[in-house]
Amino acid sequence: MARLTRSGLIDLCENRYFGNVVSARLDAVLACFTPDTVVVIRHGDNPERRFLGRPEGDALHISEFWKHLNGNFDARFEDYEHVVDTEQQRIASTFLVTLAPKAQSPYVSRGTLRLKNCNLFWVEDGLIARMLVYYSNPDTGGDPVGKPSGYPPARRST
Repeated sequence: MARLTRSGLIDLCENRYFGNVVSARLDAVLACFTPDTVVVIRHGDNPERRFLGRPEGDALHISEFWKHLNGNFDARFEDYEHVVDTEQQRIASTFLVTLAPKAQSPYVSRGTLRLKNCNLFWVEDGLIARMLVYYSNPDTGGDPVGKPSGYPPARRST
């Protein structure tokens, strides 16, 4: 059973995973995951999106997530901060994402997006067995779709 060190977990996250996402090397991205992996994406009040290594029902294969991303955007990931648990083989990472729409993308009119993400990674035998993606999209290019409802309401000062 392969166990990663702190630097190995960070390398899996920043270089092996995100580095290959940026380079649009789908095979190398997929090689970071176990065959039965689960990827869950949560954003505001939107419905949770699930991608599976072994799809069932109406779930999509994990590759569909990156095909959409790399087909429509040039992505950049930076300003990482990691919380690493080597004993449990877990890593939580916060970072900034810049998504520049490609010329042929239907998202061109939205302009470049800057997201604030937090990904949680569960690692088994040196591969990502589960990944949970939380993101906020403070720069939606004026598009109200996808913005959270604001619940619970912000407290008003008296």
